[in-house]
Amino acid sequence: MKEKPSQVRYETLLTSEQISTRINEIAEQIDKDYEGEESLVLVGVLKGATFFLVDLARAIKNPNVEIDYINLSSYGSGTESSREPIINLDVRTPIRGKNVILVEDIVDTGYSLNTLLRMIDARGPKSLKTCALLSKSDAREVKVPVDYLGFEIPNLWVEGYGLDTDQKGRARKNIVVRVTSSQP
Repeated sequence: MKEKPSQVRYETLLTSEQISTRINEIAEQIDKDYEGEESLVLVGVLKGATFFLVDLARAIKNPNVEIDYINLSSYGSGTESSREPIINLDVRTPIRGKNVILVEDIVDTGYSLNTLLRMIDARGPKSLKTCALLSKSDAREVKVPVDYLGFEIPNLWVEGYGLDTDQKGRARKNIVVRVTSSQP
């Protein structure tokens, strides 16, 4: 029997309006938590956290916010974590004695965030917290803190708002789930 070709469609999981509202709520909490602080460095994990980092930084009212980036890879072109993240680009901002928030697009297995936390903590920040737009607790293999969380989602492959599938789909305004169905 011949296999039927599959058809790919996308269903919206989170709208750009939901994302924007939640980012403003997170920014308010960060403003409250860091009120009066002279230093606050947001370290975005490239490339996925780019949209989230920019919108979050613009929503935070603290005028002393610094932005830097770090890049690590654990997926390559696949959809399953290698569980061995590799640092491709390091932060350039001195972070010793500063308040640092690691900004991630998504926390699933926890390996990447765990690696980053150990690496940044070894540099002696005044404080170190994490912020993730999305979390998939059902996929977690390594326990990691998520101090500021946008949304808890099911263990599904998502793309949009910075999240990609083999570098595609990042520019979607909504976060979507890819749904494959067989054609009749």
